[in-house]
Amino acid sequence: MTNGWLRTAVMVGACAAPMMAQAHDVEGEAHGPAVVSFDWGAADTLAALGLEEHLVGVPHQAAPAYVAALAEGRADVGGLKSPDLEAIAGLAPELILITGRQSASQGDLEALAETRDVTLAEGDYFAALSDKVQALAAPYGAEAQASERLAALEAEIEAARASLADDLKAVVVTHNDGGYSLRQEPVIGELLGIDQPEVPASVEPVSHGSRTFTSLAPADIAAMAPDALFVVDRSAAIGDTPLDLAGLEAALAEAGGETIDVTVLTPDLWYLSGDGLQSVHAQLGDVVDSL
Repeated sequence: MTNGWLRTAVMVGACAAPMMAQAHDVEGEAHGPAVVSFDWGAADTLAALGLEEHLVGVPHQAAPAYVAALAEGRADVGGLKSPDLEAIAGLAPELILITGRQSASQGDLEALAETRDVTLAEGDYFAALSDKVQALAAPYGAEAQASERLAALEAEIEAARASLADDLKAVVVTHNDGGYSLRQEPVIGELLGIDQPEVPASVEPVSHGSRTFTSLAPADIAAMAPDALFVVDRSAAIGDTPLDLAGLEAALAEAGGETIDVTVLTPDLWYLSGDGLQSVHAQLGDVVDSL
């Protein structure tokens, strides 16, 4: 990583400022705000920094396996898109961490406690991740520990990059109900430095509101001729019918892509989480182990 990288986060600038939340006293722990988190990356970061005692509520039904233990003994605050306002009010948190999934409820949440959007915006990924981690650590005086964990993660990234073959190319797609759309994953493209082949000129992006999707058929993926295809299975992550891997591999082979190595990434990790010290570590392992 280079110091010149700069990634702006939706909330990082605000979160880096002193928090107005009251102190949360935990015996034997640093003082700081009691937190309800709808962002699993933020929750796993607090846990990685030894600050999980300040985490008082999380959405149980959306807990990825790697953080399932964080739901144990903590209040259930509803779904990712349907926060339980009554349950949150009963916890009297001093800080609520959200992402875009809770945007429709942001006003209601702000009426209960200081609410911060921890979504990362476009730009340099590791710089933004570092800002987010430090901003989460600051109210507890844990900046030095955050710096140590980030340095260890950066070293892990560099080692992972060095272990990969040169000129490796990969495509990442989201699977949803039998369809595939191109997905930009900074852990793969930026941190690991794996390039994406060009999309065929015949494929045109489609806009839905403020979002743009690039749908890809197996034949399109085969035409891109990547060494690896990584699939983030949204359907599996939300409890719908998962990807038919054998069917996808057969379709790729029929289109001339029989040499493409297909890996289904851990669905709940990649679709429901990310942007945290533990989640990025797990995502790096997911990719490197497959290669």
